[in-house]
Amino acid sequence: MNNIDKKDLPIAFFDSGVGGLTVYEKMKKLLPCEDYLYFGDTKNMPYGEKTKEQLIEFADKIFRFFETQGSKAVVMACNTTSAITYETLKNNYKFKIYPIIQSVSKVIAKSDYKKIGVFATPATINSHAYSKEIHRYNNNIEVFEIACPEWVRIVEENKQNQPQSVIQVKEKLEEMEIFNPEKIILGCTHYPYLMNLLKKFMPEETFIDPSISFAKFIKEDLAKENLLSSKTILGSEKFYVSSSPENFKHAGSLFYDIKELPELTIL
Repeated sequence: MNNIDKKDLPIAFFDSGVGGLTVYEKMKKLLPCEDYLYFGDTKNMPYGEKTKEQLIEFADKIFRFFETQGSKAVVMACNTTSAITYETLKNNYKFKIYPIIQSVSKVIAKSDYKKIGVFATPATINSHAYSKEIHRYNNNIEVFEIACPEWVRIVEENKQNQPQSVIQVKEKLEEMEIFNPEKIILGCTHYPYLMNLLKKFMPEETFIDPSISFAKFIKEDLAKENLLSSKTILGSEKFYVSSSPENFKHAGSLFYDIKELPELTIL
């Protein structure tokens, strides 16, 4: 299939749950005429606690599904799967793959920052994916990584205002403060939705939401590859989950205008 044929095929997204909607929402604003697919693997979330073998199995099944849907590109909106599975799976499919960590690290490496902090899931932190990828392009940036295993559930279960959640977030910020970073990457797509809590303890401008630069990177690369849709009307969107569609709808309302979502399909 040539590029002219591929242009109008859908762009697919996947994440362990609703967190990837943070990237999806920004892509929709940048490229409203594209058709989109989104898969939330709610049955297996949170990914940050899974083994490498499990994550590869989950990602491969989702990629194979996107192949059946004729996707022209797949966005790995999940930091954990980008960290753990991308290198293993990247050459196994017919579409272009955009992993969030590898893509965003290229952008951050071009900055003048000397000390960058990273908050992410245990799996992402244990892989040292952010430090490895940033240092691939710029060895002058010192990277300090901290795992925040409770933060995904705080967001998914809408517990941002509970006293225990405040304590858990504050403890991680105090640990990070010792490093004295210029900026802190919120290395999980759920974490930007803790901003109202985070900014109580540190200035909001300290934090980097990777989804913003990620969406711009994807748009620029699709243009370079001559894969932007030729359509001039608003594109379609289809959402899929592996379990609990009602919970997905409820939690997803934090990230995206849930009223516009079509009925979800459980695979």
